[in-house]
Amino acid sequence: MRSIVLAIAFILSLTKIFGQVNGSNLQITRLTGDFYIYTTYNLYQGDRIPANGMYLVTSRGVVLFDSPWDTTQFQPLLDSIKLRHNQAVVLCIPTHFHDDRTAGLEFFRHQGIKTYSTVLTDELSKKTNKKRAEFLITKDTVFSIGNYSFETYYPGQGHTADNIIIWFGKQKVLYGSCLIKSVDDNDLGYLGDANKAEYAATIRKVQAKCQQPEYVIVGHGDWTNVKSLDHTLIMAEELKKKKY
Repeated sequence: MRSIVLAIAFILSLTKIFGQVNGSNLQITRLTGDFYIYTTYNLYQGDRIPANGMYLVTSRGVVLFDSPWDTTQFQPLLDSIKLRHNQAVVLCIPTHFHDDRTAGLEFFRHQGIKTYSTVLTDELSKKTNKKRAEFLITKDTVFSIGNYSFETYYPGQGHTADNIIIWFGKQKVLYGSCLIKSVDDNDLGYLGDANKAEYAATIRKVQAKCQQPEYVIVGHGDWTNVKSLDHTLIMAEELKKKKY
């Protein structure tokens, strides 16, 4: 009987760590190959909103793109990655200065994880009292980690003044974060820090840079539809026509 109880407890602990049950505060889904999407949740205007991040398992450790929005999920995410892949997170790069991207930077830094942000993201983080990265990216940069390479690319102002995207040219994976909206979205979301006049031009630069992506990961909502980039451009063009 005791062995049965221990077995059940172990299974329940794995379920909690992997965060795959409905209603969980952390969900991890394999995208393709060594790419994984993790989703956490937070309240915004009374609604429970999902925030997507991504991580990549390399031969030299795991690279994290953005941090969980839910501050209770920093350690569970690290634990889940370690248990699932027997690898530690070695690097974290936020895509802009908002809390749903930067909240975990200080926590990760204290765990010995290298954190990088652009100079502009650091300036805005400092100005708005957000968490800041330890190291700075001064220009568009190609990172080579283990058996993978990827590029950080700043296409211009859109969702925020500092938003960057991550492009895996070989794998055709575009991590667009909050600059790109889900096909389920009817608008561009929060525009308090947006450049409404330049948003469409910025999306066009992303399209020119990241041609024929096979995966396009958005910051919130459904990330499974590659047409989200085109959908975002349509909404950005409509926004540009409005008076504001």
